[in-house]
Amino acid sequence: MTETTAAPSSAPGAPFDGPDALAAALRDTGYLPDEGLATAAYLALVMRRPLFLEGEAGVGKTALARALAEVTGRPLYRLQCYEGLEASQALYDWDFGRQLLHLRAAEAAHATGDTERLEASLYDRRFLLARPLLQALEDSPSVLLVDEVDRADDEFEAFLLEVLSDFTISIPELGTVHAEVPPLVVLTSNRTREVHDALKRRCLYHWLQHPDFDREVAILRTRLPEVTEQLAREVARAAAKLRTLDLLKPPGVAEAMDWASALHALGARDLDPDLAARTLGAVLKYREDTDRVHSLARGALFGGG
Repeated sequence: MTETTAAPSSAPGAPFDGPDALAAALRDTGYLPDEGLATAAYLALVMRRPLFLEGEAGVGKTALARALAEVTGRPLYRLQCYEGLEASQALYDWDFGRQLLHLRAAEAAHATGDTERLEASLYDRRFLLARPLLQALEDSPSVLLVDEVDRADDEFEAFLLEVLSDFTISIPELGTVHAEVPPLVVLTSNRTREVHDALKRRCLYHWLQHPDFDREVAILRTRLPEVTEQLAREVARAAAKLRTLDLLKPPGVAEAMDWASALHALGARDLDPDLAARTLGAVLKYREDTDRVHSLARGALFGGG
């Protein structure tokens, strides 16, 4: 068995003098972190530790990984977790179709005499389908996004902990792959269940909460420059009010942006209560939540006061 060390790429990304410099670079991409998040991301970079981001859906966890890939000049590999996810779907698989074609070609060329050599040729690197974990180690340095890890099973979580411990993957037919520069790993969780302490201890941890009013307005204005200042402020205020209700799915920043974009597409320059009620499908995703909001006083929720 051989060992392959993935060499660093020629453009690993510009260094940052500190959290403030990283925050400024992230803002240039349109991502506006607060001081705590910028510090956590900076420490993950310099300490080469995974960053575990937890918080409600729509607060910007996945977007941070994309922004970090952009500011560091690294490729981004995303592993979307789900119930029943297996190690082979995250690591690698063999392209059985191409292996079968290769075998038939060898038979057609009467090159099947040396069976040991033929068998070895079936497990050549060209027949290997790299999945996100292997891709992130081979394309070093990179950013690896393990999205919604709370949706995966306990067994996969234990496997992931093993990979993150030494950033080495063993392929029995080919050898081992080890990244000389560990990928910047960002794990996200919507907290649908508790992730095991062992995995959290391996990571730097940060809880993402909904932004305050001023920062949410700034996010809307940065990401949607075509939206008026008045509309951005009123959407941010209304979204904050909706989050105080007992909703099944309170709106995140992503939903607030969708709402502002939908209102702008309808020509709105401010948040008219009737128009806001008609566009709730952009910000609320459950019928029960929509019914609850419709039953409340529109002026109290969507007024521009």
